[in-house]
Amino acid sequence: MTTEAEKEARIRAAAARALAEAAARRAAAAPLQMPRELGGREGPEPTRFGDWERKGIAIDF
Repeated sequence: MTTEAEKEARIRAAAARALAEAAARRAAAAPLQMPRELGGREGPEPTRFGDWERKGIAIDF
């Protein structure tokens, strides 16, 4: 039978492995090469702030 401390140690070890694998995947991933948007909106990204502004009027979507 395993003790609670042994279970927690196994969980911590598994979590550390998972975090290390995720960090390695992020480091190996190439950044996306997105084309520049033509005719796009000026200013900050509207979806980040939760609304759009058109001709001085803010609208939610």
